[in-house]
Amino acid sequence: MIKKATQKDIPTIQNLAKESWNSAYANILEQEQIDYMLGLMYSESTLQTHFENPNYQYYLIEEDEVFLGFIGFEFHSKPNTTKLHRIYFVKEAQGIGLGKKALEFVKTETENAGDKRLTLTVNKNNNAKSFYESQGFKIYDEAIFDIGNGYVMDDYLMEFNIAK
Repeated sequence: MIKKATQKDIPTIQNLAKESWNSAYANILEQEQIDYMLGLMYSESTLQTHFENPNYQYYLIEEDEVFLGFIGFEFHSKPNTTKLHRIYFVKEAQGIGLGKKALEFVKTETENAGDKRLTLTVNKNNNAKSFYESQGFKIYDEAIFDIGNGYVMDDYLMEFNIAK
């Protein structure tokens, strides 16, 4: 089940982020960088700012009353574009079709918001790249983002065009 998150769900989002990141990035990033990025991207104040932005959406994915993942995306991040900022699942929830359902949900929400393009960034060493490609996303660029503290994100920029 995909359920709209509210500000009261911030601790749940933070816990899911910590659990999923520590598994997803363990072989890609140093633990210090994972901890730094979690602190930067999932602090109470950062998430609060997202919830105050009407274009920013968070949803929790749950099955049998257990939260297994979350998605965060932003309508109109650029003209006609929704940006998928976050889609993460705990390790035991991977490979059972929830990611595909979540992406289909985001694609539908993107179309309903009137945007024609869905974008995301994925670490060049993240196996999720193949998953996104299997769901119709294509690489349109690559970039290195300086995120402070001596760390960078070396990413592919991917897009999915919403068919009308």
